[in-house]
Amino acid sequence: MSLSPIGGLRHSGSLFAMALDVVRTIPRRPFQTREFIQQAWFVASVTILPTALVSIPFGAVIALQIGSLTRQLGAQSFAGAASVLAVLREASPIVTALLIAGAGGTAICADLGARKIRDEIDAMQVLGIDPIHRLVVPRVLASMLVAVLLNGLVSVVGVAGGYFFNVVLQNGTPGAYLASFTTLAQLSDLWAAEVKALVFGAIAGIVASYKGLTAKGGPKGVGDAVNQSVVITFMLLFVTNFVMTAVYFQVVPQRG
Repeated sequence: MSLSPIGGLRHSGSLFAMALDVVRTIPRRPFQTREFIQQAWFVASVTILPTALVSIPFGAVIALQIGSLTRQLGAQSFAGAASVLAVLREASPIVTALLIAGAGGTAICADLGARKIRDEIDAMQVLGIDPIHRLVVPRVLASMLVAVLLNGLVSVVGVAGGYFFNVVLQNGTPGAYLASFTTLAQLSDLWAAEVKALVFGAIAGIVASYKGLTAKGGPKGVGDAVNQSVVITFMLLFVTNFVMTAVYFQVVPQRG
C-alpha cells in the first residue's frame, strides 16, 4: 500500500467503488448459493470457538468493573442492568467484528490473494465471469450472516459470564441482578447491536475481498495484504461504531 496521500486516496476510492459494486451486484442472478453456504460454514467454523472463548473474559471484566463501581456508588441493584447494557450495546458487536475480521477476514483475503497471484482472477475475467458476483458477494453475505449469529452468541455468553462473576465472585444478589435487566435495557438495544454486527460483517468482508483481489508481489504480497486488511478493518470498525452509537442515542429515547 502506498504511503503517499495520493495513493491513500486512490485506495480509499477503489475500496468505496468496490463496495458499491458489491451492493449493485447482490440482486444479480443466479445467486451463488453453494459458494455462500460453503463460505458461511467456513467463516463460522473458524470464528465460533474463539468468539465464545473471548466473550467469557470480556463479560467477566465488564461485570467486575461495573460491580466494583456500583458498590462504591451504593447502587448494587443496577449492576445487572449496567452489565447487560455494556455487553449488548458495545461488547458483543465489537468482539464479533474483531473475530470476523481477524479470523474470517484474513482467511478470505488469503484465499482471494492466492487466486490473484495465480492469475485465476484474470482468467475468470477473460472468460467473462465477474469475480465480484462469483466470489466477493457470497463471501460478504456470509460474513454478514455469521456476524449476526455470533453477536447473539456473544450476548448470551457475555451476560451469563457477567452474572456468574457478579453473583459468585462479588457476592451480588441473583434476584436483583436479574430484575434489573429490564430497568435500563430495552429490546431496541439488541436490535441495534444486531444491525452493528451486520454492518461490521459487511465491512470486514468487503475490505478482506478488496485487499485479496488487489494483492500483488507473490506470496509476500498476499501476506502484506492480509495484514493490511486487518488493520484497515479495525480502523473502519471503530469509526463506524462511534458513528452508529451516536446516531442511536439521538434516535432512540433512553430510559431514565
